[in-house]
Amino acid sequence: MSGPRWLEIAREELEAGVAEIAGPEANPSILAYHQATSLKATSDEVPWCSAFTSWCLERSFVTSTHSASARSYCQWGVSVSVVHPPEGAIVVLRRGEAWQGHVGFYLPGASQPNHILLLGGNQGDRVSVAEFPVDRVLSMRWPAGGDNR
Repeated sequence: MSGPRWLEIAREELEAGVAEIAGPEANPSILAYHQATSLKATSDEVPWCSAFTSWCLERSFVTSTHSASARSYCQWGVSVSVVHPPEGAIVVLRRGEAWQGHVGFYLPGASQPNHILLLGGNQGDRVSVAEFPVDRVLSMRWPAGGDNR
């Protein structure tokens, strides 16, 4: 595997098949992700893309935003090039209302022009890889102070 440690951790969660559980039960992995945020939600149906991002970063000894808000990553770390982002860059997308968003980790290899691949949580109610239009990108970030691999 290549990329920073947080991306390796995210890939492990992808391979484990982490997904929401329908009904009143909750996936313990998703509840663990929520513990990386100040919200500390107790349901796997509470939006968890930012919790997943924070959990992966924290397990890599990189300080996250500790926020359940995807857009909290818009100003986190340092900005990176949208044209040539490094694998594992944190990508924030616009979604819905002005306060809403989505966050995940950049992967190279989108199959469509003007799209990017993200490995993220709460993509189809699971940890998955999905393509998104580039025009939804609000910010691409990297931890401040180096590559933190």
